[in-house]
This record gives sequence, structure tokens and C-alpha cells, in this order.
Amino acid sequence: MLSKNQIKLITSLQQKKYRKQHQLFFAEGVKVIEELLRSKYELQTLFVTEPLDFKVANDKIHTISPAELKKISALTTPNTCLAVFKIPTENFSLKEGLLVALDDVRDPGNLGTIIRLCDWFGVEQLICSPETVDIYNPKVVQATMGSIGRVTVLYTDLVPFLKATRLPVFGAFMDGENIYKQDLPSNAILIMGNEANGICNEVAQCITSKLAIPRFGQLQETESLNVATATAIILSEFKRNF
Repeated sequence: MLSKNQIKLITSLQQKKYRKQHQLFFAEGVKVIEELLRSKYELQTLFVTEPLDFKVANDKIHTISPAELKKISALTTPNTCLAVFKIPTENFSLKEGLLVALDDVRDPGNLGTIIRLCDWFGVEQLICSPETVDIYNPKVVQATMGSIGRVTVLYTDLVPFLKATRLPVFGAFMDGENIYKQDLPSNAILIMGNEANGICNEVAQCITSKLAIPRFGQLQETESLNVATATAIILSEFKRNF
């Protein structure tokens, strides 16, 4: 049975300030929880509504009713399990290879999908501006489908970070060079911008090469691509020859 304090704590983790205060976040669903249990994240508590085959110490598993799960779930239709994990302290050191940086990406679904794309394309590190949505937002965690455990994320001011790097910096723009005609390096930084406004002027000044995904539609009236969709296309091109 869930106590009032447990309900209060877990529901509070839907807000960034309480996740930061308690250094905790939660994940839902068998697939996501299984992935996180195999990753760097340390489990605090696992709540289940039925017996499930998780490799977890018995003292960390609490059986609750579906009605109780609904009280703490962030999903419209709760699954059969919810796990609370500790937020680790990350030691970030820049690795060789392709790096993705996000400038003010606000939609949790977009960030979660981009983290999953980084995992798929072997991009181990993701840089986010302070305004970008928090990776431990429940909707972000859900959208990553567990990839959050395999991609290291750093939140920092992009301009000083980009000015300090020796890597070539590419950015996605509507008026950039046709990406299908570019010779793309294996070591680089790719900047993706805000859903509505794209890359801000300050960050744009740090970019050495502007890229664009050409429109092939006959009417040429589609305004832009979703940022996660564009990230998938561009990452595929960067990885094509490697």
C-alpha cells in the first residue's frame, strides 16, 4: 500500500524543481524499466501491480493496486509498473566522434526521440542548452524507450562551449547547403534548433557550416520538418560513410 508521503513524493517528480531537490526521477513500463536497470541508473524503488520478472532485490519491490498506480503515474493509461531511480552525478569529458547539441528544444517527445536517435546512430554524447527541456521529464524518459541510459547528456551554455571547441560545427537551417552534396566528417558537432525559431543568432555565429535538407515536393510549400525528423535524416547522412 502506498503512503500519502510516497504519493506526494512521486507525483512531485513530474516537476523539474522537485527532481533536482530529491535527485530522483521515475520511469514507467516494463521495456523502459528493464533498460534502465541494465544501465548506470541506481534503482530506489519499484512499484508493480502484478508479479514481473525483474532482477531486483525483494526489498526494493512494492506491490500496489492498479488504482494506486494511477495516482502516481504520469500516463493517461498506466502500465503495470513504475520505478524510481536516482539521478547520477555525471563526469563529462568530450569524446571523439559526432556530437549533437540542442539549442532550446522544448518538446519532451522531441528530446526523447533525439536521445533515442543518438543511441541508434552511435552518438554517445548530447549537449543541451539550459533552456532545453529536462531529460528526466517523465515524457522524455518514456520517449527514449531506455536509450537515456546509453547517451550522456550535458546541460551548458552553448556559445562558450562552441567557442572553445576545435571541431567543425554544423547547424541545420532552411537556407543551408544541400546536405546530400556535402562531404561530412566523422568528428563534428551538429546543432539542432528550437521547434519554432530554429537556432538562435548567438549560437548561429559559432557555426562553421550551414546544412539544409532540400524539399522535393512539387509545390515547395511545407514550412519545415519536425526537429526530431530532421535530426534523423542528418545523422543518417553523417553516418553514411562510416
